[in-house]
Amino acid sequence: MLGLTIAEWLYDRFSKEPEGQLSKRLNALVTGPVCAEVARELGVPAHLKLGKQARDDGAAASDNILGDVMEALIGAAFLDFGPEAARSFVRRLWEGRIDGQRKAPQHPKSALQEWAAAHNRRPPEYAVVDRSGPHHAPRFTIRVSLGKLAEATGEGTSKHAAETAAAAALLAELKK
Repeated sequence: MLGLTIAEWLYDRFSKEPEGQLSKRLNALVTGPVCAEVARELGVPAHLKLGKQARDDGAAASDNILGDVMEALIGAAFLDFGPEAARSFVRRLWEGRIDGQRKAPQHPKSALQEWAAAHNRRPPEYAVVDRSGPHHAPRFTIRVSLGKLAEATGEGTSKHAAETAAAAALLAELKK
């Protein structure tokens, strides 16, 4: 429901943009961390029923858990009140994010890949440096390198988030 609502909305709002730009906008708006951010804005963490271990591990602050809860709330709105109510719910919660996108964002991993190609470098290589934390709230450290030219690390609550952080860090380093 979230993806469909955002996709329709972006198509209506930015109908003259090419598909690739709309995809970039969509991908930036429906991620787990964005869903977690929305959940925090709604005050969801205060309403979570968690076991002692999960509370002690900080599960109420986990992007993974809050993102999943936000998606479940959207699904519940759809099941209990129908598609129009769920669509309204999403639009109300994501409105500032849609309005805040002046141009289509470039995902750091894509931007790094394009930088490497434009500079005749091998594609970026990602490697897990560390995985820590409990199963429900993991923490990953990823290293990205462009051959022997440069490397950087990033952390996140998923491999993808850590890879994104590493790519952003390496891009920042390359642009200095």
